[in-house]
Amino acid sequence: MDKKRPMASRSSKQYHRNQGLETMELPLFPLNVVLFPGMVLPLHIFEHRYREMIARCIDEKLPFGVVLVEKGQEVGEGAATPHLIGTVARIVRVERLDDGRMNITAVGTERFRVKQLHHTHSYVTGTVEHYPVVNGGTKLAEELAHKIRPRILEYVELLAKSSNSQLQLDRLPEDPLTLAFLVGIALQVDNEHKQKLLALPGIPEMLAREQYILSREVLLLRHMINTHAEVEEMTSGPTGYVFPN
Repeated sequence: MDKKRPMASRSSKQYHRNQGLETMELPLFPLNVVLFPGMVLPLHIFEHRYREMIARCIDEKLPFGVVLVEKGQEVGEGAATPHLIGTVARIVRVERLDDGRMNITAVGTERFRVKQLHHTHSYVTGTVEHYPVVNGGTKLAEELAHKIRPRILEYVELLAKSSNSQLQLDRLPEDPLTLAFLVGIALQVDNEHKQKLLALPGIPEMLAREQYILSREVLLLRHMINTHAEVEEMTSGPTGYVFPN
């Protein structure tokens, strides 16, 4: 598995006008992960097609697009069918290995929508358009952000307790847009749920959906923790078995 900001360079500004919208051709990396803007993504690059793609991105200072695999396999022969909403990734660190493999770190920057897929290289590319996030500064977004802050803190606390690990959010973002993406990153749900979040048009819709998911997940975590405590109490005899000596 190949898993371990803005498009600003001269090479990356390969825009052309299409019915009043700016589009560009972007190298695409289908993965079993949903990348949100602001999310850090470490990748181990070992397949030859993706070595070629990442080498081109490094040489030409190009970003690439991360899209969730919808059908097919992330690794191996054949082209996976990706979802058509993804996130632009900017490479911020590169470690080249002796055998040609690479370890890279990328950061998600902005959403895009794939208009057309191309298979003219060993890797897939796409004609994409910017998919802006809307209504992040509205009163509704502010109200929803205010409601979700205590819930995400409770969720992380319960996650830590259920996994017997140390997890914490030191500081939550003030603006609803950054908060919405942070919650999307933090949620421990399947990729299909995350993809649906990423594809929502605006911040109010995203925060409302996240509030619903968090409410459900908090209930499940509480039940799991309480059930675990009850089982431990039942099996806490001197021998450690269900029935005491």
